[in-house]
Amino acid sequence: MAKPKDNRPHVVVVEDEAFQRETLVEFLDANDLRATGCESGAALRRLVEKDPPALVLLDLRLPGGEDGFALARFLRERSKKVGIIMLTASDDTIDQVVGLETGADDYVSKPYQPRALLARIKAVLRRAGGAEAATATARVRIGKCLLDLESRELTTLAGEAVPLRAGEFELLKIFAENPKRPLSRDWLLETISHREMEAFDRAIDIRILRIRRKVETDPANPTSIRTVRGAGYMFVPPED
Repeated sequence: MAKPKDNRPHVVVVEDEAFQRETLVEFLDANDLRATGCESGAALRRLVEKDPPALVLLDLRLPGGEDGFALARFLRERSKKVGIIMLTASDDTIDQVVGLETGADDYVSKPYQPRALLARIKAVLRRAGGAEAATATARVRIGKCLLDLESRELTTLAGEAVPLRAGEFELLKIFAENPKRPLSRDWLLETISHREMEAFDRAIDIRILRIRRKVETDPANPTSIRTVRGAGYMFVPPED
C-alpha cells in the first residue's frame, strides 16, 4: 500500500552540529512541519534538486568553505518563493545586513527560544505562501467578537466594527493560532516586537488589558484571554 503523501510544509535545517540539527528537526516535526536536516551546503544542494523546501533554516557558519551567504544566494536564484531564515551565533549587525541583502527573509541569533523561532517560521511561510494559516477558518470567535484574519478587522457578533491597533491584531492572531496553549509574556513580547507592527514601549500586560476591554463580556473576569499563573496567557475559544 502506498504511503500517504505528507502535505505539511517542508522545512530544511542546515546545521553542521548534529545534536542541534536533530533536536530542531524533531521539534519542527512535532509542530506540523515536515523537517529535514542537512549537515552541509553540498547536502542542501542535493536535497533541493529532489525535494524542494518551502523554507530553509540556514546556519551562517558552515564547514567546507561555503557559508550561509552563498547558500542564500543559491536558494534565492532558484526560487523567489522559498523562505530563508539565517541562524547564527553572531550578533554582528553587518552579518545581519549582508544576510538580508543576499535574500534571507529573517535573521535569528543563537541561542533562540524554539517557540519564538516557530512563530517566525510560520510568519515567513505565510508571506511566501508556503503554508496555510494554522486556523481552519479566516474568522475566529474571540469572546464577544469575531476576528477576521484576512481583512484584519475585529467586529462584534452583531457586525459592529471594533477599533483595533495593528499590534493588537497581531497579538490576537497569535492567540487564534494557538488556542488552549499557555503563551509566556516573554515569548509574546519577542514575537510582537519582531513583527514591528508598532513600537512596543509598554508591558505586554497593558496590551492584554486593552484587548480584554474589547473582546471580553466582563473584562475584570476574563474567560477568553485568560491569565495562566506563572506561565502567561492563554486563549480559550467559546464552547457555544
